[in-house]
Amino acid sequence: MKLKNSYFFTLREDAKDEESRSGNLLVRAGMIKKVGAGIYMYLPNGLKVLDKIKKIIKEEMDNAGAQELLMPSLLPKEIYETCGRVEAFGSDMFNLNDRYNKPLVLGPTHEELFAIAAKSMVTSYKDLPFTIYQQADKFRDEPRPRYGLIRVREFIMKDAYSFDRDEKSLDISYNKMKEAYNKIYDRMKLDYKIVSSDTGAMGGSLSEEYQAITDIGEDVIVLCDSCNYSSNLEVAKFKINEVKEEEKELIKVETPNQKTIDEVCSYLNIPKEKSIKALLMNIDGELYTFFIRGDRELNESKITKLLKCKEINFASDELINKSNAVPGFTGPINLRSKIVIDNEILKMKNFCCGANEKGYHYINANLKDFNYDLNGDIVNVLPNDNCPNCNGKLYFKKGIEIGNLFKLGTKYAEKLGLTYLDENNETKVVTMGSYGIGPGRILASIVEQNNDEAGIIFPIEVAPYEVAIIPVNSKDELQNEIANKMYDELKDAGVDVLLDNRDERPGVKFKDMDLIGIPLKIVVGKKASENIVETKIRRTNEQKDITTSEVLDFVLNFKKSEL
Repeated sequence: MKLKNSYFFTLREDAKDEESRSGNLLVRAGMIKKVGAGIYMYLPNGLKVLDKIKKIIKEEMDNAGAQELLMPSLLPKEIYETCGRVEAFGSDMFNLNDRYNKPLVLGPTHEELFAIAAKSMVTSYKDLPFTIYQQADKFRDEPRPRYGLIRVREFIMKDAYSFDRDEKSLDISYNKMKEAYNKIYDRMKLDYKIVSSDTGAMGGSLSEEYQAITDIGEDVIVLCDSCNYSSNLEVAKFKINEVKEEEKELIKVETPNQKTIDEVCSYLNIPKEKSIKALLMNIDGELYTFFIRGDRELNESKITKLLKCKEINFASDELINKSNAVPGFTGPINLRSKIVIDNEILKMKNFCCGANEKGYHYINANLKDFNYDLNGDIVNVLPNDNCPNCNGKLYFKKGIEIGNLFKLGTKYAEKLGLTYLDENNETKVVTMGSYGIGPGRILASIVEQNNDEAGIIFPIEVAPYEVAIIPVNSKDELQNEIANKMYDELKDAGVDVLLDNRDERPGVKFKDMDLIGIPLKIVVGKKASENIVETKIRRTNEQKDITTSEVLDFVLNFKKSEL
């Protein structure tokens, strides 16, 4: 690629409406441009990087035995109604009607479509297993699009689906995809963690996420300082400490105007870890009171799974007034409400709780003092909690979800009638797996993890160009001659090379090549008459003079070391 007379521009100033480092740098590098909230165009160099990411994904998916196809994005709404997903996606789904007033949607995901495609060929156990995938547009009406390419409303996703006879066979397909994913992210030099996650609207028995570790990440990743435990905060667990102390006598104490846990514990001079707090919630129209340790937070995702409910809301005054709960002073003793306690309370002793009377709390409360309807893991873990797998301590990192793996089981196949005949001629339901990757999020994550004050530092396999040749003086015939000869030689050798032959000052060229993240610069300057050029590695700033005859070997060796 010769830069003169090509579509290329960069911005010197930061983008005003980009709150992430990656969004700002990609806009400044002329790789993307915002059209509207969560809607971006990929400009030539940005598309080039995206295509390289998609190429790596395709190579590893094909190597794992998956076959590529392409699904439509404009779909009849009834397809999603079959599996109850219109309700699951809710307002996140884009809806429209055609000229005949038939309801259509822009596909947010494609499990149903892939199951329909599989149904076209699967009749016997001999047709299984197989995996098919696509890299196509998805649409979700995000309530808060932000962070550049990280949370958008239109995006490309690689979604793959495996079709197996049973769970045992699914394990094999799942592990093949996991191995392929590891290779994909390793080739892109990403710093990532594989974490357990919530299955959410997808459903199924198991979900794991690939999280790119970065400070801008929206997800909280829980890790152990002693073992390989890793989990999304939504589903993270911890080991509960056993409290060993004698149970004391229950005492009601006055706590005038002390409503919050902080106020009550400060007033009574007790640590928050020795208290429990009440959260009054509306679950499908009924009052539920959740009790958790005073310093913890309720985990709505865990509650949804525990109660198998669709929605969780704070209870209204009208609903609360049907019980004897007193906001700010609510406790489990003699409370007229559905009561759910966190598992940790089962092992607590002599704790403080509300007395269901304004201005009063109990101290030295114990499990024997009240009844409850249900217990479960309903809280978020905290830093320094005990690891559930070892004696280590948990700590938090932020991450960007760049891929996921789901064991869907028979959920979609059963509802869509995807079955096969086994060896005994008995009808069985096909078992499915789902595997997603977001190329746009990968691009953003790479930039978040690889940048400095000068701009982006792309790993060589996804860089828009591997090498940039820069003649210092565009009017110097010898410099231009050497630059063009090197360009042809490298191009013929299969190197993705850029020649910056613009009529610009050297400083502008150098800054632009650094900003757009080219891994290696070759500068043709004053020593051109001696057949000597300067090389500069972007990541390390290492500089070296070499002869023009050494350029090809130098570049090929650099590529080999970087790959």
